[in-house]
Amino acid sequence: MYQFLQRLAAISHFYVHAYPNAGLPNAMGGYDETAENFAKNAKTFCTDGLVNMIGGCCGTTPDYIKALWDAVQGIPARLPAAKSKIMMLSGMSEFVYKDHIKFVNVGERCNISGSAKFKKLIKNDDYEKAIAVAKDQVESGA
Repeated sequence: MYQFLQRLAAISHFYVHAYPNAGLPNAMGGYDETAENFAKNAKTFCTDGLVNMIGGCCGTTPDYIKALWDAVQGIPARLPAAKSKIMMLSGMSEFVYKDHIKFVNVGERCNISGSAKFKKLIKNDDYEKAIAVAKDQVESGA
């Protein structure tokens, strides 16, 4: 989560929240990370100024939240980034619209919600034709 929170905190003028799991699930679907280790790892999100609120999700218990509470006491709140007048969008990657960009082709034809034709191709497992639609979008500048 760290690298994503780092990028989000750098550009967001909103509060940023994180609810990490108690580590990665083991083969049985449980969590092996201790409350102390969870708190130590999650604390870095706070000390590095990445979040305004921190909590716990899968695998955490009241003991984990108590350890986290104890770990983050006295850490100053994150200051959100200054509000930008630049349009920023995201899908699979971020896009920052700048004045030197005169035209943007979004490529909405490769979206099953935006194109009935593309949705039908995907539902019918006609991936060759779906790929052709995507290639056409890229060749048109999307």
